[in-house]
Amino acid sequence: MAKRTHPKPSQHGALPSREAVLAFIDDASAKVGKREIAQAFGLKGADKVELKRMLKDLAEEGLVEKDRAGLRKAGRLPPVLVADIDGRDRDGELLARPAQWDAEAGPVPKILVMMPRGRRAGGQPAPGLGDRALLRVEPDREAPGRYVGRVVKLLGRNKAEALGVYRALEKGGGRVLPVDKRAQGREIAIPAGQEGEARDGDLVSVTLSREGRLGLPQGRVKERLGSLASEKAVSLIALHAHGIPHVFPREVLEEAERAGPASLDGREDWRERPLVTIDPPDAKDHDDAVMAEPDLDPDNVGGFVVTVAIADVAAYVRPGSALDREALVRGNSVYFPDRVVPMLPERISNDLCSLRPGEDRPALAVRLVIGPDGRKARHSFHRVMMRSAAKLAYGQAQGAIDGQPDDVTRPLLAPVLRPLWAAYRLLAKARDARGPLALDLPERKVILDAEGRVDRVVVPQRLEAHRLIEEFMIQANVAAAETLEAKAQALIYRVHDEPSLEKMRALGEVLASIGIKLPKEGILRPSLFNRILGLVDGTEHQLFINEVILRSQAQAVYAPENAGHFGLALRRYAHFTSPIRRYADLVVHRALIRALRLGPDGLPDMAAADLAEIGQQISTAERRAMAAERETIDRLIAQHLADRIGATFAGQISGATRAGLFVKLDETGADGFVPVSTLGADYYRFEPDRHALVGERSGESFRLGDRIEVRLVEAAPVAGALRFEVVSEGARAPAPRRGLRKGRPTPERRESLTKRRGKRA
Repeated sequence: MAKRTHPKPSQHGALPSREAVLAFIDDASAKVGKREIAQAFGLKGADKVELKRMLKDLAEEGLVEKDRAGLRKAGRLPPVLVADIDGRDRDGELLARPAQWDAEAGPVPKILVMMPRGRRAGGQPAPGLGDRALLRVEPDREAPGRYVGRVVKLLGRNKAEALGVYRALEKGGGRVLPVDKRAQGREIAIPAGQEGEARDGDLVSVTLSREGRLGLPQGRVKERLGSLASEKAVSLIALHAHGIPHVFPREVLEEAERAGPASLDGREDWRERPLVTIDPPDAKDHDDAVMAEPDLDPDNVGGFVVTVAIADVAAYVRPGSALDREALVRGNSVYFPDRVVPMLPERISNDLCSLRPGEDRPALAVRLVIGPDGRKARHSFHRVMMRSAAKLAYGQAQGAIDGQPDDVTRPLLAPVLRPLWAAYRLLAKARDARGPLALDLPERKVILDAEGRVDRVVVPQRLEAHRLIEEFMIQANVAAAETLEAKAQALIYRVHDEPSLEKMRALGEVLASIGIKLPKEGILRPSLFNRILGLVDGTEHQLFINEVILRSQAQAVYAPENAGHFGLALRRYAHFTSPIRRYADLVVHRALIRALRLGPDGLPDMAAADLAEIGQQISTAERRAMAAERETIDRLIAQHLADRIGATFAGQISGATRAGLFVKLDETGADGFVPVSTLGADYYRFEPDRHALVGERSGESFRLGDRIEVRLVEAAPVAGALRFEVVSEGARAPAPRRGLRKGRPTPERRESLTKRRGKRA
């Protein structure tokens, strides 16, 4: 590949040109920021100030982007990323796409996949279609807009299986159309005799037997999974579509079964302390326990000592073991309405590491000394043996505080629960003063019936007990990060950057459409968003503005470099409290064990690049889990509504594009689409600044955030898609300019319009 030439960094201290700085950033193979640029060009004093201004101008002009990985040219991929290998070019070479990509950034970049120099099958298997890999990427100088990626590590081997809908052929055999949207249109040929027990229309898993550069890939039906009407099939679609490992290898299960209870050796004995777990009523694993007591220190009158004890997973999952390797591949547990795909086998997650009442369990605990102002004065970590005093549900604990104790909570009310609430109310004062982002979005939960079908969709009540546990966990996470920083111990932070300039501009446009002006200057803080949320509180715009502000935020990630947590308004933050279900927390536990010399099973020597790779991998696994959970709920709700075609629903416009409207239903929170062609007997134009579709003759407008009534026209459970038709009137506005897109109303829509016009006449 031909190497591009550009001005070389200067060593005499002259301020470089914008073009030279952009070229330096574009060619950087490692992290680059203001300090690296200043060093490369020999800048000092006032020139460094000018460089800072130049970089700010370049960012505001959209020419460079900044995130936790430093500066890079706008639109360029980071040097290391997780990607999915999902196609081939004309020469048969493998192509990949980033596993995470913001659609607002433009078309998804293509990456030409290559093995590392000097490494072949002896070092690791060659990559193939369907694999997920960690890549080091750089621009392809011979193909502008494309990248070359060298495989650092294969993260998933998914090429051997596929999931799809079987279609039988009259002559025997059949075709399988994969349910993965990216593979749609690329059928798998099933030769006669290889269809197993599959029948036309069944959901099946397929083992691929041949994959050449030409012709259809061939395979055999491995398992008939049943009708697409079953909820089990719906969650299986998500597992296979996202390559989520859900069957533990034999060696992992055998290693888990060999594990025995941890001993008291080297641990503090905390078994008499009244620690309790407070979880959802259907929780199977309990990895955190809490207690609080008034601080007897005369220098802290009115303060409390809060204890948070977390299951000591590191005692059972040792670095480099089969359990550890599988946990890293999974990254986290995944939760569906009908099943849980755990990060660790049940022997570990639901038994040895579950803080069951009355049973001895190893834990890593932190004691937090809280002052009367709610601020943490100091903390200390301890490796202990504990025995939970009780297993409580959120509602059960809240009921006791509200004056309705039961047989379990009555004896715990005075010695355990009231001190917990008193300590929490102190912490809440400090939290409110800190001003974290205060989004108010209902969290809908799909409830299945005894047969595994959707029974209803509910919004669980948000209790003070939920906020109590959340605040205790946040304080424990902060303490973990502070301790590891103080010990100069490498760790993986939970990083949440502030919103990008592009997303803030988009948010400003949305707010302007409802008459709220976003300040252009000033330091960006969560309090700004909280003021906006206060302005719309109790109005018709409350829900959608909460969602728009959520979408404007950067995605939180795991990384060894600290950039703070914007949403929580915290300078340092690390996940410590859920090692049963998050690999990041296990890394932090090991780091604490090593830094504080609490045992031989701490974090091994690791280069910063190794921690960065782990951070990338588990961040991608988290996005994968979130997408799978969301898509499964979409499919379940689409299936639930499939027999209600023609029914009308109330909702709100959650998006407006040239193609039509996105609508969120009040009843279920389901999202669906209204094609512009069905809006009415008018010409509709998309007005980006108003986020609206506006009729030419009538001036009727459908704008982001508007209340709306729709009729369900189509439900596609496999895709989780709903199509609606508007049956209510849009808002009225002065007739806009010409040049609109024509809409063709359906018969039902014409009938609705005729009735509305008759009423107006």
